[in-house]
Amino acid sequence: MEKKPDTHIFDYKTLAAVLCGLLILTAITVGVSCVDFGKLNVWIALFIASLKGSLVLLFFMHLKYESRVLVYSFLSTLFFLGIMISFMFWDVGFR
Repeated sequence: MEKKPDTHIFDYKTLAAVLCGLLILTAITVGVSCVDFGKLNVWIALFIASLKGSLVLLFFMHLKYESRVLVYSFLSTLFFLGIMISFMFWDVGFR
């Protein structure tokens, strides 16, 4: 007997929930952009963008079902991206 390959197909209910979450986060992004939080505007925008990016990665790009090596390589990429962004803030802050 042949074993069926593992598929990463989500049902439409899950994909619709992720889509609704992305749309809600987009509306929150637009709403927050109209309010002045001072120096926190950039941090709030980056936090919301990272939430939306993680939803896309986990569900639409199937990172949720990939091997640990791929997940760790992605997380290390995010770590070094965070370091580069902090260098940018440090450079701008001390000009």
